[in-house]
Amino acid sequence: MISNPSAETPVASKLEALLNLQRIDSQLDEIRRVRGDLPEEVQDLEDEIAGYEVRVSKFDEEISGLNDQIKQRKQNGKDADGLIKRYEDQQTNVRNNREYEAIAKEIELQKLEIQISEKKIKEAQYQIELKNNEISGTKQRLEERKKDLDNKKSELETIVGESESDEKKLMDERAEAVKPVEDRLLMAYTRIRGNVRNGLAVVTVKRDACGGCFNTVPPQRQADIIAHKKIIVCEHCGRVLADVEARIVA
Repeated sequence: MISNPSAETPVASKLEALLNLQRIDSQLDEIRRVRGDLPEEVQDLEDEIAGYEVRVSKFDEEISGLNDQIKQRKQNGKDADGLIKRYEDQQTNVRNNREYEAIAKEIELQKLEIQISEKKIKEAQYQIELKNNEISGTKQRLEERKKDLDNKKSELETIVGESESDEKKLMDERAEAVKPVEDRLLMAYTRIRGNVRNGLAVVTVKRDACGGCFNTVPPQRQADIIAHKKIIVCEHCGRVLADVEARIVA
């Protein structure tokens, strides 16, 4: 690392600030790594549960509409039955065959209306049965997912509880660590972190290799890095090479 803080150049100060920020972010990454996919799993379960609840609500609305249809069809049947009785009474007082046949035709039409209403009622009842079965299955899956969610939330709360204070402390440190970093460097740092798997945007050269991608760094380039005259990035992975760690000779 930088061996003589009193002789720091502006570039060295910038690199030291980036290294400090990287150190904090790496610790935060480790805390979040321990949580794994739990936050996403919790969110997915919450979304799935919301979807099931909407589905049940939609089925309930559809069943309500079908019940209204059944009610209306039953009323239509009663109305048709009343008309049939009235027409049959009229048939006893007809004056000729023409009137009789006209009334008979009206009676047939009303009987047909009753048959149609009965058919529609049976269809609606069948649809209600299907939808009730769907509701039953959906509610069963809903309860299962709610149990899964409770378990995942409990697991996540335990993990978060164990690291909450450490995370808050690190977040406070990070807020301070960001202040000395220039905006353009912070943007570059954030971009690099977003493009690499391990979140390492700023690394040191270890055993003649980049600490991020482990590709060899030539001696002359290492000398330039040690000189701290300019910010140098790895030609293979684009990470910032902040310093060269000295070899320990046994």
